[in-house]
Amino acid sequence: MSWSQIQVDQPRSSTSTFSNHSIGLSEREQEARMSSQKEPTVGLTDAKSLAPLPNANKYSQIVTRFAPNPDFVLHIGSLRAVFLSHDYARMYKGKFILRFEDTDPRLKKSVLEYYGQIENDVKWLGCQWDEEYIMSDRVPIYYEYAEKALGQGFAFVCTCEPDQFKAIIESGRACPHRPRSPAENLELWHKMLSGGLKEREAVVRVKTETTHPNPAVRDWPAFRIIDPEKYPHPRVGSKYRVWPLYNFSAAVDDHLMGITHIIRGKEHLTNAVRQTYLYKHMGWSYPEAIEYGRLKMIGFKLSKSEMVKELEEGLVDGFDDPRIPTIASLRRRGYSPDALRKIVHEMGARPVDATLSWDNINATNRKEIDKLAHRYNFIPNPVPMDVDHVSQAFEAHLPLHPELPSLGNRTLKVVPRDGIARIWLSGSDLQVFEKSKVVRLMELFNVEIHSTNPDLVKATFHSQEYAKARELKAPLIQWVPDDQHISCEVVMPDATRTKGFGETNLLGEHVGNIIQMVRFGFGRIDSKEEPLTIYFAHK
Repeated sequence: MSWSQIQVDQPRSSTSTFSNHSIGLSEREQEARMSSQKEPTVGLTDAKSLAPLPNANKYSQIVTRFAPNPDFVLHIGSLRAVFLSHDYARMYKGKFILRFEDTDPRLKKSVLEYYGQIENDVKWLGCQWDEEYIMSDRVPIYYEYAEKALGQGFAFVCTCEPDQFKAIIESGRACPHRPRSPAENLELWHKMLSGGLKEREAVVRVKTETTHPNPAVRDWPAFRIIDPEKYPHPRVGSKYRVWPLYNFSAAVDDHLMGITHIIRGKEHLTNAVRQTYLYKHMGWSYPEAIEYGRLKMIGFKLSKSEMVKELEEGLVDGFDDPRIPTIASLRRRGYSPDALRKIVHEMGARPVDATLSWDNINATNRKEIDKLAHRYNFIPNPVPMDVDHVSQAFEAHLPLHPELPSLGNRTLKVVPRDGIARIWLSGSDLQVFEKSKVVRLMELFNVEIHSTNPDLVKATFHSQEYAKARELKAPLIQWVPDDQHISCEVVMPDATRTKGFGETNLLGEHVGNIIQMVRFGFGRIDSKEEPLTIYFAHK
């Protein structure tokens, strides 16, 4: 096959999954991957905060791509790339491509589990792709273009020692192997493929100016040898020993896939310069490149290598551990994709740097999840209270949402035994009783406190009317009935667990639902097995 006959390989189905991706996944994670996700429609109205794409009218169809390396799952730092690439494609009714860049089995080792998890993350963000490609499936295509580059003389095989080449190129001189003929280069290329040349003995380089102001641009590397036995690829094993570097494979794929707009961080500015040389050699037109500014983080770290190290050393419990800012962690804690999208739209694709903190994220998320989150009582560090002189059963009807009466109420019942009703209060409320002897049990009745200690609070029924509580300026106290409580654990952002009692009405919620624990904060129900587990989001 000649290089001119190469066609883009058939894309993977936009809903495809790989059977081997489920290896190592827990049952919960596999179920999450299989659950259907409805993608929100992003139209011009929804994306009104996004500036128009440059030169969009030049193209019959806008095509963008999100190209993660599956050496780890997605994290907060990935949000701009995936949201902007997807939302601009939808804004212009174009095409959005998911492409796994997994052609470095030595330094940026792909992990089989992460392909599927990244798919899951992208779907959860509401960014369903139209086509999907995996670059390790496309190595023969890159080989064909390598042979074209070598055969036409705009690439060469360099057999310098790495340090030797660095010294030569930094001095502005040409590599001594640059003048090799196409025939010589192709012969060396085939030796690279066959094993005649070993790792670090040869590199294919694309010709640029040897005096370019940026030494990193000068005759940049396009292919290198990686020992296939020492560094097998998780998907294709030891099938290939010559692998393309990012700037070659990404540039070829952007052309073949018809990418019109590349949206990425400005750390790729030098890569754009490198790739432009290959495009000129090939006679192609370079896509519109939009580089946004760096993201400065306050309150959390985004080093992928540090997160991987923590995971490998067992310092965190999986890639959805609340202590690391991965998309899987945000999902598990109860953050909303709509909130994350709004944050990204506010930042946009501007070249200036942006600053993001948990306060920013939480404020935006609170506005989204507060709209629908059902309210429930959660009593951390519970202490029993016995109320005497309770002559009848009482029911408290509390709204599932104070501003949405259509959602209905939840009911808490207090049934006395021999005139004494037992309820549970939070240990933190004991200090309230030092200043107020009469308190109001929310939506229930008023009690007068007689004695307080960490093991038992004793009180007497005072009155039922809320007007009386207002008259006495009685503090409002949250509670759960003795007959209507379940054990709960709330996993906090630092992975500590706050134990307490929740009302049994929580059992009516589904795993995955986001709730508000009154006076405690928002969270997501993670498991209904006792103790019921909730992952905390924020206040």
